Amino acid sequence: MERSNPGQLSQNEKAVGSARDTSVNGHLLEGVVKVRGRTAGSVGVPAETSAQPSSVMESWKEERTRSVEDNEMSLPSLAAAYNTILRGLGEDPQRQGLLKTPWRAATAMQYFTKGYQEKIIDILNDAIFDEDHDEMVIVKDIDMFSMCEHHLVPIFGKVHIGYLPNKRVLGLSKLARIVEIYSRRLQVQERLTKQIAVAITEALQPAGVGVVVEATHMCMVMRGVQKMNSKTVTSTMLGVFREDPKTRDEFLTLIRS
Repeated sequence: MERSNPGQLSQNEKAVGSARDTSVNGHLLEGVVKVRGRTAGSVGVPAETSAQPSSVMESWKEERTRSVEDNEMSLPSLAAAYNTILRGLGEDPQRQGLLKTPWRAATAMQYFTKGYQEKIIDILNDAIFDEDHDEMVIVKDIDMFSMCEHHLVPIFGKVHIGYLPNKRVLGLSKLARIVEIYSRRLQVQERLTKQIAVAITEALQPAGVGVVVEATHMCMVMRGVQKMNSKTVTSTMLGVFREDPKTRDEFLTLIRS
């Protein structure tokens, strides 16, 4: 899989996820694990994809490149483009089964990329709380669906997020929301992983953040090497998750349990 240019990362590097937590405000969520923050772990460490970010933390609060109005205005031209694609494939867009396909495909693509219509700051309002909590919080097995920006085919898998609070916690449903915002864009997995971690870091300034993404890429399954059972695993470790092997190992152990 091609690694994206670091210069591209600076445009979309922020996001904050979601899920509910047994440790915050009485919320419950399947798949949430709460543990002591700096106890020893027991497993090996995958390669991290990022050090503490710096310049990538500037534009995340303001980014939004598409609106609902933009969708309405661009839908006819997008549908016309799909009509051209059908003709280019040797099909007849006027046959019964394809009459409404360009319009359906256009609206579907707008939905698949609806993350361009949202800003991270919108979902953080009233969701960050002052809390004297210094134990690791993990939300694992967050479903993720995205689109490969190289071939425009699906990427799908699971996202695991952990962070060590520093007097501030995030409403846990927001962790999954951040995953949703960044995954519903044209993506490469490496960038997606880093965007999630950087967003949580920027929003909370925690002691550390760890994000692991496990995904299947249909560009590998349906074309090219056609390896049906292949998975791509990427990780970003920031702060104490990168600097302290025990904290990192604890996080990796718990997301695999």
